[in-house]
Amino acid sequence: MIAALVVAVLAIGAVLAVAATRRTPPAPVVIAAVPAPAAESPECRALTAALPERLGEMQRAPTAQPTPAATAAWRSESGGEPVILRCGLDRPAEFVVGAPIQLVNQVQWFRLEDADSRRSTWLCVDRPVYLALTLPDGSGPAPIQTMSDIVERTMPAVPIRPLRP
Repeated sequence: MIAALVVAVLAIGAVLAVAATRRTPPAPVVIAAVPAPAAESPECRALTAALPERLGEMQRAPTAQPTPAATAAWRSESGGEPVILRCGLDRPAEFVVGAPIQLVNQVQWFRLEDADSRRSTWLCVDRPVYLALTLPDGSGPAPIQTMSDIVERTMPAVPIRPLRP
């Protein structure tokens, strides 16, 4: 009887060990479609062709179909909220004369906060097309630094074009 109990416990342990090593891959990232009239532009094509497999600690993630043009996503291996890139967007209405700009590796970004979610969106405002990088809280500086380097290499800088209030 004790031998049968030991065999049963060992069998359960083996099943749990196998289950622990087989992780279910995370679901593809859903990227909502938003107006992006320049998504098919040469600038967005050059940018998307140069995108890396990693942004800091995040790995390039599969996206749910249909995936909008000129978009990409990265997610940490543990899952969680992804980093999402969109290229070819319209100028954001919030980008007005006097809006604060942050310079990251020679690229100018305008930051939008979303108080309802735990994310921020950074809009590149000094290139021929607007692009947005949406970051979850706690993602650190590596994603925007890496993306700034890629933007610097793939798109020429242009004067910023804020709206006049």
